[in-house]
Amino acid sequence: MSVLVVGSANTDILVRVRRAPLPGETVLGGDAEVQAGGKGANQAVAAARAGAATAFCGAVGGDTFASVPREALRSAGVDLQHLRELTVPSGIALITISDDGENSITVASGANARLSPEDLPADFSNFNHLLMQQEIPPQTVLAAAQKAKQSGVQVLLNAAPSHEFSNNLWPLLDYLIVNEHELAQLAGTAEGQEESAARSLLERGVGAVIVTLGGRGSLAITPAGLFRQAAHKVVVVDTTGAGDTFCGVLAAWLCGGSDLPEALKAAGVAGALACTKLGAQAAMPTRSEIEGALAG
Repeated sequence: MSVLVVGSANTDILVRVRRAPLPGETVLGGDAEVQAGGKGANQAVAAARAGAATAFCGAVGGDTFASVPREALRSAGVDLQHLRELTVPSGIALITISDDGENSITVASGANARLSPEDLPADFSNFNHLLMQQEIPPQTVLAAAQKAKQSGVQVLLNAAPSHEFSNNLWPLLDYLIVNEHELAQLAGTAEGQEESAARSLLERGVGAVIVTLGGRGSLAITPAGLFRQAAHKVVVVDTTGAGDTFCGVLAAWLCGGSDLPEALKAAGVAGALACTKLGAQAAMPTRSEIEGALAG
């Protein structure tokens, strides 16, 4: 049972500050840290650490920044035979983290914006689940979903960053994962109307809508009904990568045969554990850590 993650790979440059700068303001921060990132690579590492056999399809450039995400993925045990190297700059993310654990991120997409349908694996039959995000071109997301469905592969899309996508994509999605802001934007509703907004997306053909609600936990809505998962309480140090951890662990648990409520609980616990350390991939928990928290 294996997961294919198609998505972005970046080098993250993190700076801790007392508070985020206001528009036009300069603030002094601590020493910069260089880490591997990108929503796709993050989710691949999260899935691999959660015990799933995981492969990654993405693109890096031919520069020095390419080695950071490549080595991090390899160290996590992710299969890199579908990682492409292009003659453009690698993706970079500039991340400012405030003392209260919140972050702001600016991304230079680089090679991620050039990942094309031709870069996808020729054969999807070796995978059980496909996990994607929206930091790569929309035509590549659609092409991957189409190839996955032709091979009987379950498709998960984390619609982040949020933007409109082809109407042809909706019925290809077995699971759509969004936060409350992304949900409102996709559904065209006001925030705070999660249930009605999610149901409206089911009408477009999505198999299940999963909404992460931060400190309020998460909820999942399927044609069969709705269920909620309470938040796992932790002391927050840094929220960077928590959402990616949630997505990767959700895919790993589903791939391992768990039902949606069980997978949702594991993903919520893992996302919370990721908030207790600084960084994205560096903070992602192992399967034993997740199972320990679930048992506790």
